[in-house]
Amino acid sequence: MCRFVLYMGEPITLANLITEPANSLINQSFHSRQQEEPLNGDGFGVAWYARNLSDVPAAFRSVTPAWNNLNLINLARVTVSDCVLAHVRAATPGLPTTEQNCHPFVHGPFAFMHNGDLNGFQDVRREILSTLGEEAFQLIRGNTDSEHLFALFIDELGKTEWKRKKVHTGAMLARSLERAISRVLRICGDHGFNSATTYLNIAVSDGRCAVACRFTGGEEPLSLHVHHGGRYQCDGGVCRMNPAGKHDGAVIISSEPLSDEDGWEDVPPNHIVIIEEGFHLTRRKLRLTSG
Repeated sequence: MCRFVLYMGEPITLANLITEPANSLINQSFHSRQQEEPLNGDGFGVAWYARNLSDVPAAFRSVTPAWNNLNLINLARVTVSDCVLAHVRAATPGLPTTEQNCHPFVHGPFAFMHNGDLNGFQDVRREILSTLGEEAFQLIRGNTDSEHLFALFIDELGKTEWKRKKVHTGAMLARSLERAISRVLRICGDHGFNSATTYLNIAVSDGRCAVACRFTGGEEPLSLHVHHGGRYQCDGGVCRMNPAGKHDGAVIISSEPLSDEDGWEDVPPNHIVIIEEGFHLTRRKLRLTSG
């Protein structure tokens, strides 16, 4: 399975997430602490926002292992952003290692990444595609369950008031993600695939708000943690949240804690974390529908 990290807060270098922490994302790419298989070497990706230039995030993805990519290390050292999504991939057996299959996936202002597996995906892929509207259908470039989940999310988001007003909130992203998950679980269930071995740890953002979820229909969800506080700072491998000032705020959602400081909390199984503008954070149960 993959590993990922989402950051929102005061601008930091990508290195504060990718290379500097004791359990940085690069470390998780070759020595994951919280999964049986420690390697996540089937490519990587990072998306970050520079909204003074564009609402569309920049993205850098590669099929090389994250630990062996000097371009990533050099980029991370000097690139600054207040919203970052980064991912290291362990490919599902049978799926190719291609740049199109590396996360995060980007469409318009949205960046999306997934850790897990959708049980029965190869058998229901054709039906998933048949249910998509034109915009969502056209965004798919690879053949992962993750990118198809992103397309379902975009399709559901298009049914909200965002399409008319061109604005969205964390609550709207959460509702669209829950509808996308409900929709794909129904499709899988109709074909005889239960969700006991489906794992959907997902994070998606537009650079201003974000949501992340931890779902499984079984008993052992994949790890997901949240850290919420003031200003995030990393020094000598130790990363901490400093006390919040009047205008400070930061949130990190990560497959694994980036270092051993206090403050990391588990996202409960089958819950969603909603981050609104201003770093207002809500945690609640996923609201999935069967009809």
